[in-house]
Amino acid sequence: MYEIIHDFLSSFLSENIAQMAFAPVTLATIAILAYLAYLFCHSVVAMIVRIITRRTVSTWDDDLFNDRLMKAFSQLAPAILVAYLLPDAFNEEGKVYTWLTKLTEFYIVWAFVHLANRFLQNLYDAFDKRKKYKIHTLRGVFQILKLLFICVGVIIGISILFDKSPIAILTAFGASAAVLMLVFKDTILGLVAGVQLTANDMLKKGDWIVVSKSGANGEVIDVSLTTVKIRNWDNSVTTVPPYTLVSESFQNFKPMQQSGGRRVMRSVFIDINSIRFCTPRQLSELKDKGWLTEEDTDKAGHTVNIGLLRRYLERYLASHPDVETRMTHMVRQLQPTPQGIPLELYFFTNTTEWVAYEHIQSDIFNHVYAVVQEFGLSIYQAPSGSDVSSLSPRSLTS
Repeated sequence: MYEIIHDFLSSFLSENIAQMAFAPVTLATIAILAYLAYLFCHSVVAMIVRIITRRTVSTWDDDLFNDRLMKAFSQLAPAILVAYLLPDAFNEEGKVYTWLTKLTEFYIVWAFVHLANRFLQNLYDAFDKRKKYKIHTLRGVFQILKLLFICVGVIIGISILFDKSPIAILTAFGASAAVLMLVFKDTILGLVAGVQLTANDMLKKGDWIVVSKSGANGEVIDVSLTTVKIRNWDNSVTTVPPYTLVSESFQNFKPMQQSGGRRVMRSVFIDINSIRFCTPRQLSELKDKGWLTEEDTDKAGHTVNIGLLRRYLERYLASHPDVETRMTHMVRQLQPTPQGIPLELYFFTNTTEWVAYEHIQSDIFNHVYAVVQEFGLSIYQAPSGSDVSSLSPRSLTS
């Protein structure tokens, strides 16, 4: 090629002028060839790859070898062509050749890092599109790999520009390690925390978590190297550093959702003044309504109404169609309080869907509030302003 350029210039220019014009014309020719190589890869090669990937059964190659990856590959091809043509075009001892070679090699390193990062991004997107792999916290892992490629590219690029060994560059970075650790503190902490979150399977995209200190309560929508984004149930977004989740505690409701049952643990406060022994008439009435068993009525004269209510509610939970009976379910008394005796219902619903869960426990406690009076009991309720104002002066003085 270079002989053709030289003969072409010498055919209509003098020898001295042809020698002066040789370098610029050669550079222009190389630039044109590099641009043509880019167009060839960007158009022809990309079209061939597109046709091949579309004809395959698998969709992985469509996600990996997409137009963005082929564009990154097209940016690498011209630099390789230039690096191949430069040695024969210039004197290898000249400064122009030296700097052009350095710039070309630096560009090749940059293009290769860009191509590798684009491939990693396509691989992550391919995993993220598939439900089988979407649950894994892969973004942090891919960001770590990208960061490693960038660091290696920076070291090699600096060594090319300054004619230094990569080991010498690493030694220089090691001398300033304290400064680098201070500047990239959040990135380093996020890197370590991301590895811990992934290795210990502590957090995944789509999990429902609660971080009390940060006021976060919602679904994890993004897990990256430096941030974890949580969409709260009011549709606001809270951003939490990953190392905060590792160094402090947080609550993850994903295992609860996978178990198929969500816990209800609520108490009804019974007025202690309404607790008494049941009369035979009361037992008969409760039996007629189907709320007592034969075992309960055998204890006439020694049966306390709150005990009857507790046993009835346990049978009610055991027979309720929306209560998961394979999990713990019970009704128990807690320590008496100034507001009365807490009668706690402890059970699990057979669904973890939020709206259905709220409806189930509301329906169950509606029944509890209504049935308490049937056992001669009353629920404690603090007096309100209207209760106080309804009292007559005579009742106050008495």
